[in-house]
Order: sequence, then C-alpha cells, then structure tokens
Amino acid sequence: MRKLKETPLVAHAARPRSGEKYLTPQGFTAVRDGIKAAAAQAGAPLRKPPWLKARAPSGAGFQAVRALVKEHRLATVCEEAKCPNIGECWNAGTATIMLMGAVCTRACRFCSVDTGNPHGWLDAQEPDNAARTVLMMRLKYVVLTSVDRDDLRDGGAAHYACCVRAIKRLNPHTAVEALTPDFQGVLTDIATVVDSGIEVFAQNIETVERLTHPVRDPRAGYAQTLAVLAHAKAHRPTLLTKSSLMLGLGETDAEIEATLADLRGAGVDLVTLGQYLRPTVNHLPVERYVSPQQFAAYRARALALGFLECVAGPLVRSSYRAEQALNRNNAGLDNSGHAP
Repeated sequence: MRKLKETPLVAHAARPRSGEKYLTPQGFTAVRDGIKAAAAQAGAPLRKPPWLKARAPSGAGFQAVRALVKEHRLATVCEEAKCPNIGECWNAGTATIMLMGAVCTRACRFCSVDTGNPHGWLDAQEPDNAARTVLMMRLKYVVLTSVDRDDLRDGGAAHYACCVRAIKRLNPHTAVEALTPDFQGVLTDIATVVDSGIEVFAQNIETVERLTHPVRDPRAGYAQTLAVLAHAKAHRPTLLTKSSLMLGLGETDAEIEATLADLRGAGVDLVTLGQYLRPTVNHLPVERYVSPQQFAAYRARALALGFLECVAGPLVRSSYRAEQALNRNNAGLDNSGHAP
C-alpha cells in the first residue's frame, strides 16, 4: 500500500475528491475512486460516440432501491463502479450487491472502487441484511460481487459463502450468481464459494493478456483468473461459469479472439463484452470506442467458439441483465443500430 502513504489524508467530514485519501467510518484509510490524484495526461480525450448515451438515474423504482440499499448498509457495485446502467437496473428492481464493504485492497487502473486496507474488518450483520434485501426486492436472480480482501486469511471466501447461504435460507427459489475476487488463486477458497449453493460462478479476466498488468493490480493475473475459472468448473461441472472482457484499452482483434479461446479452454460457459469507460482523469484513458456493429461481430465469434451466450454491447457490464444470459438473444440488446 505504498501509494497510499504518498497521498495526503483528508480529515474533514466532507466527501473526499477523487484521488484523495480519507478516513472511513470503520477507522481505516482509503483512497477515493481507487487511484491517487495525478496530473491529467496530455492530449484531448476521445469524444464519446452517440451510442454511449445512458439516461440519468431517476424514477420511483430507482429511489426505492437506493433507500433499501442504504437502510441495510449494503454497498453496490452499481454505485461504487459508476455503472452507466444503474437507472435501468434499479428501476427494474435489480441490483448487484457488493459484499465485504466498499474498500478494495487492490488498485486496478480501470476501476473506481475505493482502495485501502480494512485490516480484517467485516460487517457481521451483512449476511442477514443481504438476505432480507433480496427478499424485500423479490428477486428471482441476484448477483453478489465483492471487493478484493487480501487482508483476510481466506480472502473473505467464508464470509462470501455465509452470505450466499443466508440468502438461500430466506429466498430458496432465488438463483445466485457469485462474481468473485480471485482469492489469490487459492483453490480451497474458490471451492468454499462454489459449494455455498450458487448457480453461476464468475471471475472477470477484464482484458487481454498483454494489457493485464497495465490494467489490473499486480496481484491479479491473466493465468490466475483462468486457473480460478477452470477449478470452479472442475470442482462442480454442472455449475455455470462466466467471465467478462472490457474493450477499448488498446487490444487487437487477434488478442480478443485469443482471450475468448483461452476462456473456452478453461470451460467458461458465458462471457460478456463491454466498452471500457474512463471513470476519472486518474484512470487509464480510452484508446478507442467500439461500435455496436463491432460488438455484434465479436459476439458472433464468441458463439462460434462454443460459449452458451455472449452478451455484447457498448454499455454491457458483467452483471448487466445477468438473469437473461441464457436466453441466447444477447439479453435483448440490439446492436444493429447506434442505440437500442
């Protein structure tokens, strides 16, 4: 956490600015949006194309979900990762719950989740709170994700599994997708989550092999993610496995195809492809904007490789319309024009 020590601590109660270090309510320090403030990179950023417009979040459904999440002290990846689909999903009464707090021990250069060291802190009431939230939202399908917790001996696997079991006890007919950290590649920790009762196990490869360490934290790894996914499938062959790839970071078509082939080689059933969007000026810049037509072509290639489904589109994120992934229709997205 050397980079944290170089960042001034914000002592006031106001919301810290992006890149500032602040004190969390639990008493440990973190950096807002994950990457410390840096001088803006030279050159004008690429102008966003018209197909990347998303509606501002509003509406009764959005407000109801936000109130529910706040009441039960739950973090959501929808908020922490600045997802462009938050309005659509929350108005539909769905949300991706982020377990183990909103501070990650890693600092990936594409991600806006806050970075810090929680020193073993966990909310003991989180499993019951998550279960009640799923019940009140009447979810038939819920995605559980989490920050990386390298400060915990098992990476938080036991807590993750406890949350799944609590949800299943209160909501026995709700399907659960676990979008997990890599647990540093420890196979027993992966098995702990796989055995908790989930229907889908997901671990995001994020980018192509060449760009892995400019994009992801050094503790993450291309081969490590493939090994995690392969072990989950081998440990429970009937389990659906899933991964996600961001485009627009400088990858080539050949590298995209190689990554898709590697994922299939690891037994991955489902894959999502979406456009990388720079969350703050401190994060990696966008190298290109991929057109809807290009996403359609990448999806066709993925299906030809044998994936059950590839949900692909400019605003697609790994959890977007997750419950529709087996409909074999790109989850209802239309990439034939600019905007659906």
